[in-house]
Amino acid sequence: MLVIYGKNPVIEALRSGKSLEKVLVAHDSHPPHQVVKLCKERGIKIQKVPRQKLEELAKTKKTQGIVALLSPIEYVSPEELFWDTKNRNSFFLVLDHITDPQNVGNLLRTCEVLGGVGALMPKDRSCPINQTVVKASSGAVFNLKLSKVPSLAKALLEFKKLGGWVIAVERGGKDIRDVDIPLPCALVLGSEGEGVSKSVLEVSDLVVTIPMAGKINSLNVSSAGAIAMWECVRRQKPGTAPGLP
Repeated sequence: MLVIYGKNPVIEALRSGKSLEKVLVAHDSHPPHQVVKLCKERGIKIQKVPRQKLEELAKTKKTQGIVALLSPIEYVSPEELFWDTKNRNSFFLVLDHITDPQNVGNLLRTCEVLGGVGALMPKDRSCPINQTVVKASSGAVFNLKLSKVPSLAKALLEFKKLGGWVIAVERGGKDIRDVDIPLPCALVLGSEGEGVSKSVLEVSDLVVTIPMAGKINSLNVSSAGAIAMWECVRRQKPGTAPGLP
Protein backbone atom coordinates (compact mmCIF):
# COMPACT_ATOMS: atom_id res chain seq x y z
CA MET A 1 0.00 0.00 0.00
CA LEU A 2 1.32 3.43 -0.95
CA VAL A 3 1.59 5.92 1.93
CA ILE A 4 1.13 9.60 1.07
CA TYR A 5 1.86 12.26 3.68
CA GLY A 6 1.64 16.03 3.99
CA LYS A 7 -1.31 18.36 3.46
CA ASN A 8 -0.86 19.20 -0.24
CA PRO A 9 0.03 15.66 -1.46
CA VAL A 10 -3.02 14.25 0.36
CA ILE A 11 -5.30 16.92 -1.14
CA GLU A 12 -3.97 16.17 -4.64
CA ALA A 13 -4.44 12.43 -4.12
CA LEU A 14 -8.06 13.08 -3.12
CA ARG A 15 -8.62 15.33 -6.13
CA SER A 16 -7.12 12.77 -8.51
CA GLY A 17 -9.86 10.23 -7.89
CA LYS A 18 -7.39 7.50 -6.91
CA SER A 19 -8.63 4.69 -4.64
CA LEU A 20 -7.81 5.82 -1.11
CA GLU A 21 -8.47 3.42 1.74
CA LYS A 22 -8.59 6.11 4.42
CA VAL A 23 -7.03 9.34 5.65
CA LEU A 24 -5.25 9.33 9.01
CA VAL A 25 -4.90 12.49 11.08
CA ALA A 26 -2.84 12.98 14.26
CA HIS A 27 -4.82 13.16 17.50
CA ASP A 28 -3.20 16.48 18.36
CA SER A 29 -4.16 18.21 15.10
CA HIS A 30 -7.22 18.96 12.97
CA PRO A 31 -7.65 17.85 9.35
CA PRO A 32 -7.58 20.74 6.84
CA HIS A 33 -11.06 21.91 5.82
CA GLN A 34 -10.38 20.98 2.18
CA VAL A 35 -9.45 17.42 3.19
CA VAL A 36 -12.65 17.06 5.22
CA LYS A 37 -14.72 18.35 2.28
CA LEU A 38 -13.09 16.05 -0.29
CA CYS A 39 -13.30 13.00 1.98
CA LYS A 40 -16.99 13.64 2.58
CA GLU A 41 -17.65 13.98 -1.15
CA ARG A 42 -15.87 10.71 -1.92
CA GLY A 43 -17.05 8.75 1.12
CA ILE A 44 -13.53 8.26 2.47
CA LYS A 45 -13.12 7.77 6.20
CA ILE A 46 -10.96 10.12 8.30
CA GLN A 47 -9.45 8.41 11.33
CA LYS A 48 -7.56 10.02 14.22
CA VAL A 49 -4.45 8.16 15.40
CA PRO A 50 -1.37 8.94 17.52
CA ARG A 51 1.18 11.10 15.69
CA GLN A 52 3.77 8.35 16.24
CA LYS A 53 1.65 5.99 14.12
CA LEU A 54 1.71 8.47 11.23
CA GLU A 55 5.48 8.83 11.49
CA GLU A 56 5.91 5.05 11.49
CA LEU A 57 3.79 4.69 8.36
CA ALA A 58 5.47 7.57 6.53
CA LYS A 59 8.94 6.73 7.89
CA THR A 60 9.47 10.44 8.59
CA LYS A 61 8.50 13.02 11.18
CA LYS A 62 7.55 15.51 8.45
CA THR A 63 3.97 14.34 8.00
CA GLN A 64 2.23 17.64 8.88
CA GLY A 65 -0.05 15.43 10.96
CA ILE A 66 -1.80 13.82 7.98
CA VAL A 67 -1.34 10.59 6.00
CA ALA A 68 -3.40 8.94 3.25
CA LEU A 69 -3.30 5.23 2.43
CA LEU A 70 -3.56 4.60 -1.29
CA SER A 71 -4.95 1.23 -2.34
CA PRO A 72 -2.87 -0.89 -4.74
CA ILE A 73 -6.07 -1.67 -6.67
CA GLU A 74 -8.87 0.37 -8.18
CA TYR A 75 -12.32 -0.32 -6.73
CA VAL A 76 -15.31 -0.70 -9.03
CA SER A 77 -18.89 0.37 -8.47
CA PRO A 78 -21.19 -2.25 -6.90
CA GLU A 79 -23.31 -2.10 -10.07
CA GLU A 80 -20.34 -3.22 -12.18
CA LEU A 81 -19.69 -6.13 -9.79
CA PHE A 82 -23.37 -7.14 -9.80
CA TRP A 83 -23.87 -7.00 -13.58
CA ASP A 84 -20.67 -8.91 -14.27
CA THR A 85 -21.76 -11.61 -11.82
CA LYS A 86 -25.17 -11.82 -13.45
CA ASN A 87 -23.77 -11.92 -16.99
CA ARG A 88 -21.28 -14.63 -16.09
CA ASN A 89 -23.84 -16.56 -14.00
CA SER A 90 -21.21 -16.66 -11.28
CA PHE A 91 -20.74 -15.59 -7.65
CA PHE A 92 -19.00 -12.93 -5.61
CA LEU A 93 -18.01 -12.82 -1.95
CA VAL A 94 -19.44 -10.49 0.64
CA LEU A 95 -16.78 -9.93 3.29
CA ASP A 96 -18.92 -8.79 6.21
CA HIS A 97 -16.49 -6.84 8.44
CA ILE A 98 -13.62 -9.31 8.06
CA THR A 99 -10.54 -7.45 9.25
CA ASP A 100 -7.71 -10.01 9.15
CA PRO A 101 -5.63 -9.42 5.98
CA GLN A 102 -4.43 -13.03 5.78
CA ASN A 103 -8.01 -14.31 5.78
CA VAL A 104 -9.10 -11.72 3.22
CA GLY A 105 -6.19 -12.62 0.94
CA ASN A 106 -6.87 -16.35 1.23
CA LEU A 107 -10.56 -15.85 0.47
CA LEU A 108 -9.85 -13.72 -2.59
CA ARG A 109 -7.35 -16.28 -3.88
CA THR A 110 -9.90 -19.09 -3.64
CA CYS A 111 -12.57 -16.89 -5.20
CA GLU A 112 -10.39 -16.21 -8.23
CA VAL A 113 -9.30 -19.86 -8.59
CA LEU A 114 -12.93 -21.08 -8.60
CA GLY A 115 -14.10 -18.51 -11.13
CA GLY A 116 -15.71 -15.98 -8.81
CA VAL A 117 -16.10 -12.39 -9.95
CA GLY A 118 -14.86 -10.50 -6.90
CA ALA A 119 -15.93 -9.20 -3.51
CA LEU A 120 -18.17 -6.64 -1.86
CA MET A 121 -16.92 -5.03 1.36
CA PRO A 122 -18.16 -2.38 3.79
CA LYS A 123 -16.32 0.93 3.91
CA ASP A 124 -16.07 0.81 7.71
CA ARG A 125 -14.51 -1.92 9.85
CA SER A 126 -13.07 -3.91 6.97
CA CYS A 127 -9.55 -4.86 6.02
CA PRO A 128 -7.79 -2.51 3.58
CA ILE A 129 -6.36 -4.15 0.47
CA ASN A 130 -2.75 -3.85 1.57
CA GLN A 131 0.53 -5.65 0.84
CA THR A 132 -0.40 -8.54 3.15
CA VAL A 133 -3.70 -9.10 1.33
CA VAL A 134 -2.00 -8.92 -2.07
CA LYS A 135 0.65 -11.45 -0.99
CA ALA A 136 -1.84 -13.84 0.67
CA SER A 137 -3.98 -13.74 -2.47
CA SER A 138 -0.96 -14.53 -4.68
CA GLY A 139 -1.92 -11.48 -6.72
CA ALA A 140 -5.51 -12.65 -7.26
CA VAL A 141 -6.73 -9.18 -6.23
CA PHE A 142 -5.58 -7.85 -9.60
CA ASN A 143 -7.91 -10.27 -11.43
CA LEU A 144 -11.03 -9.58 -9.37
CA LYS A 145 -13.61 -6.81 -9.19
CA LEU A 146 -13.62 -5.35 -5.68
CA SER A 147 -16.18 -2.86 -4.41
CA LYS A 148 -16.71 -0.99 -1.15
CA VAL A 149 -20.11 0.33 -0.04
CA PRO A 150 -21.49 2.20 3.00
CA SER A 151 -24.17 -0.45 3.61
CA LEU A 152 -23.89 -4.10 2.62
CA ALA A 153 -27.59 -4.75 3.20
CA LYS A 154 -28.73 -1.90 0.92
CA ALA A 155 -26.29 -2.90 -1.80
CA LEU A 156 -27.40 -6.54 -1.66
CA LEU A 157 -31.02 -5.51 -2.07
CA GLU A 158 -30.00 -3.93 -5.38
CA PHE A 159 -28.29 -7.18 -6.42
CA LYS A 160 -31.47 -9.08 -5.62
CA LYS A 161 -33.44 -6.72 -7.89
CA LEU A 162 -31.21 -7.90 -10.75
CA GLY A 163 -32.19 -11.49 -10.04
CA GLY A 164 -29.26 -12.40 -7.81
CA TRP A 165 -29.44 -14.58 -4.70
CA VAL A 166 -27.91 -13.74 -1.33
CA ILE A 167 -26.55 -16.79 0.50
CA ALA A 168 -25.22 -16.36 4.05
CA VAL A 169 -22.79 -18.89 5.53
CA GLU A 170 -23.71 -18.97 9.21
CA ARG A 171 -24.64 -21.30 12.05
CA GLY A 172 -28.23 -22.43 12.38
CA GLY A 173 -28.95 -22.68 8.66
CA LYS A 174 -29.59 -25.55 6.26
CA ASP A 175 -26.90 -28.20 5.84
CA ILE A 176 -24.82 -26.92 2.92
CA ARG A 177 -24.58 -30.47 1.55
CA ASP A 178 -28.33 -30.56 1.03
CA VAL A 179 -28.56 -27.24 -0.81
CA ASP A 180 -28.19 -26.55 -4.51
CA ILE A 181 -26.79 -23.03 -4.31
CA PRO A 182 -28.34 -20.95 -7.12
CA LEU A 183 -26.34 -18.71 -9.41
CA PRO A 184 -25.79 -15.81 -9.77
CA CYS A 185 -25.26 -15.33 -6.06
CA ALA A 186 -23.52 -13.39 -3.33
CA LEU A 187 -21.83 -15.61 -0.74
CA VAL A 188 -21.78 -13.80 2.61
CA LEU A 189 -19.05 -14.57 5.15
CA GLY A 190 -19.03 -12.88 8.54
CA SER A 191 -16.20 -12.05 10.90
CA GLU A 192 -15.00 -14.85 13.16
CA GLY A 193 -16.01 -12.97 16.27
CA GLU A 194 -19.45 -11.67 15.32
CA GLY A 195 -20.56 -13.71 12.30
CA VAL A 196 -22.85 -12.31 9.63
CA SER A 197 -24.46 -8.97 10.50
CA LYS A 198 -28.13 -9.03 11.47
CA SER A 199 -29.03 -6.55 8.73
CA VAL A 200 -27.39 -8.77 6.11
CA LEU A 201 -29.06 -11.91 7.45
CA GLU A 202 -32.41 -10.16 7.10
CA VAL A 203 -31.91 -9.65 3.35
CA SER A 204 -30.43 -13.13 2.76
CA ASP A 205 -32.49 -15.59 0.71
CA LEU A 206 -30.85 -18.59 2.32
CA VAL A 207 -28.62 -19.38 5.31
CA VAL A 208 -26.36 -22.41 4.93
CA THR A 209 -24.26 -24.15 7.57
CA ILE A 210 -21.17 -26.32 7.25
CA PRO A 211 -21.67 -29.45 9.41
CA MET A 212 -18.89 -30.28 11.87
CA ALA A 213 -18.19 -33.66 13.45
CA GLY A 214 -14.96 -32.96 15.30
CA LYS A 215 -14.28 -31.67 18.79
CA ILE A 216 -13.37 -28.23 17.45
CA ASN A 217 -16.70 -26.59 16.67
CA SER A 218 -15.59 -23.77 14.40
CA LEU A 219 -13.66 -23.15 11.19
CA ASN A 220 -11.35 -20.33 10.22
CA VAL A 221 -13.36 -17.99 7.99
CA SER A 222 -11.08 -18.55 5.00
CA SER A 223 -11.54 -22.33 5.33
CA ALA A 224 -15.32 -21.97 5.68
CA GLY A 225 -15.34 -19.68 2.68
CA ALA A 226 -13.37 -22.14 0.57
CA ILE A 227 -15.85 -24.93 1.38
CA ALA A 228 -18.82 -22.68 0.58
CA MET A 229 -17.32 -21.54 -2.71
CA TRP A 230 -16.62 -25.11 -3.78
CA GLU A 231 -20.18 -26.13 -2.91
CA CYS A 232 -21.35 -23.15 -4.93
CA VAL A 233 -19.71 -24.38 -8.15
CA ARG A 234 -19.23 -28.15 -7.88
CA ARG A 235 -22.79 -29.18 -8.75
CA GLN A 236 -23.05 -27.02 -11.82
CA LYS A 237 -23.17 -28.95 -15.07
CA PRO A 238 -19.86 -29.26 -16.98
CA GLY A 239 -19.28 -26.12 -18.98
CA THR A 240 -21.75 -24.04 -16.95
CA ALA A 241 -19.84 -23.53 -13.71
CA PRO A 242 -17.87 -20.27 -13.71
CA GLY A 243 -14.28 -20.97 -14.69
CA LEU A 244 -14.50 -24.77 -14.33
CA PRO A 245 -14.28 -27.39 -17.10
